[in-house]
Amino acid sequence: MAQSMKQMTQDFVKLERFNKGNFKRWQKKVHFILTTLKVVYVLTSPKPAEVENETLAQARRRRKWEQDDYLCKGHILNAMTDELFDIYHSMGSAGALWTALEAKYLLENAGAKKFVVSHFLNYKMTDDKLVVDQVHEIQHIISQVHQQGVNLDDTIIIPSIIDKLPPSWKDFRKSLKHKKEEMTLEDLIQTLQVEEESRLRDNKDDVINQSSKVHMVEVANVTNTNPPTQPWKGKQKRKMHQNGKGSDKNKKLKGACF
Repeated sequence: MAQSMKQMTQDFVKLERFNKGNFKRWQKKVHFILTTLKVVYVLTSPKPAEVENETLAQARRRRKWEQDDYLCKGHILNAMTDELFDIYHSMGSAGALWTALEAKYLLENAGAKKFVVSHFLNYKMTDDKLVVDQVHEIQHIISQVHQQGVNLDDTIIIPSIIDKLPPSWKDFRKSLKHKKEEMTLEDLIQTLQVEEESRLRDNKDDVINQSSKVHMVEVANVTNTNPPTQPWKGKQKRKMHQNGKGSDKNKKLKGACF
């Protein structure tokens, strides 16, 4: 028993202190520990009234409730930030403290619930980001929805993710909708990952082929604008020049004879 109490105390120390956010999750964790400590009953059970000529059993029951209420209230307050501790430490009982927290933060939690559900419903994938990365973003939103107490199972999540696929996946989206086999969320993610890897490979091949075609066109243009020289023309000019010099010399010799 002592070891169990020590473990519970350590769990409370490790518990993230409530700071106005994620009240529902925090409340569940605290409620679990208070149940393990066997003091959670004081949250819903009123304090036994002190009566005249009370029996020993009645007195013991009343003192036990007071002790458990003190312990329960202390654990709840210690699981809150100092700011909230200063606000709520004067509450008369653990039950009153618990009710005040629910009245304050469950209402705000309802607004948060509407926000995350709306975020999930309105999320649309785009072509400028990897589909698998966007699916992971949707999974994160779904976890937030679950934290707010809204249950979404695969029969809702899977069709929603398929409908949210980006415009360039239109044909693949249709093929998924017409599949007769049932698939889990893990199956869908794996299918999308395989398809995306295939698309990335095809795009890479297209870029390489396009680059090769551009290079070939550039080489052809350079060849057309710079035609090859004709080496025989230079030799012909030199030969003609040499022949010309020989003719002049012969003319001079003929003129010198008598």
